[in-house]
Amino acid sequence: MTVPDSSAFGPAGAASPRGSAGPAGSSTGPAGSTSAVGPAGAGGPVRLDGPWTHRDVAANGARFHIAEMGEGPLVLLLHGFPQFWWTWRHQLPALAEAGFRAVAMDLRGVGGSDRTPRGYDPANLALDVTGVIRSLGEPDAALVGHDLGGYLAWTAAVMRPKLVRRLAVSSMPHPRRWRSSMLSDFAQSRAGSYIWGFQRPWLPERQLVADEAALVGRLVEEWAGPRNPEFPDEETLAVYRRAMSIPSTAHCSIEPYRWMVRSMARPDGVQFNRRMKRPVRVPTLHLHGSLDPAVRTRSSAGSGQYVEAPYRWRLFDGVGHFPHEEDPIGFSTELINWLKDPEPDR
Repeated sequence: MTVPDSSAFGPAGAASPRGSAGPAGSSTGPAGSTSAVGPAGAGGPVRLDGPWTHRDVAANGARFHIAEMGEGPLVLLLHGFPQFWWTWRHQLPALAEAGFRAVAMDLRGVGGSDRTPRGYDPANLALDVTGVIRSLGEPDAALVGHDLGGYLAWTAAVMRPKLVRRLAVSSMPHPRRWRSSMLSDFAQSRAGSYIWGFQRPWLPERQLVADEAALVGRLVEEWAGPRNPEFPDEETLAVYRRAMSIPSTAHCSIEPYRWMVRSMARPDGVQFNRRMKRPVRVPTLHLHGSLDPAVRTRSSAGSGQYVEAPYRWRLFDGVGHFPHEEDPIGFSTELINWLKDPEPDR
């Protein structure tokens, strides 16, 4: 397994994935899609068919696409990079069957949500999340976030604690822990070197969409662990490549990471970092793959110091950056058992 570095985001057209999808329309993929990056089925590249329903909701001055299933307490699922709501396709039915209202949203600028010209700092993106909770008519939600979605889940729990009932984060340390690890831990800085590569203008966007978003497939493949050889398959990679190929998606996907780095020495970044000193005061479940090459286990493991509530750490052996897709049954079981546990500190 290799860790992609910033050179992957060099001159456009330089990257090509291992085992990339074939020509458009070559075979049928999951949820009625095709295995290539060409046109999808009737649901389009984002509204993929399944047992869930699709609709749009308004929040924080923008429109957000959601997929939802079930009835009961709200569980809001937040995706990471380079994915969209569909990454939670295994958890949506599992949570619904367990008695929850499961909702997976597309973050601002991704999937079926609005691509606004600004608003990609974590504070505003967290307000998107809490705004969606209000738009769904719920008093609060259990937030489940992966990667960038986990960063925003941490942020929302600090900024709007009354709207967050519980917090579950996968493959992402607390924002203050992420910042210190990227600046002081050489191994983490190297593992996250793709983020440094994002800081260049224009080229990263061009690289992400070059050759039908081939680099997206390469990143998902290289960030996955060896435990599940069936993930990712060509059909799954094709879905993510097709979603990234939607105009403006690559630029909007990179913007949050640009803010996270460029703001470190700016007043807005310093203020955000100070704001995140406030402890998380809701029960927190922290999940991580033991072989995650993008976010090191050591970087995430120190996040409990920012939680003044029951905190549970779970490590998935042999799993990489995508525990919810690499081990969907184990991940869903862990999450549901924790959500139903009235004493999560045990």
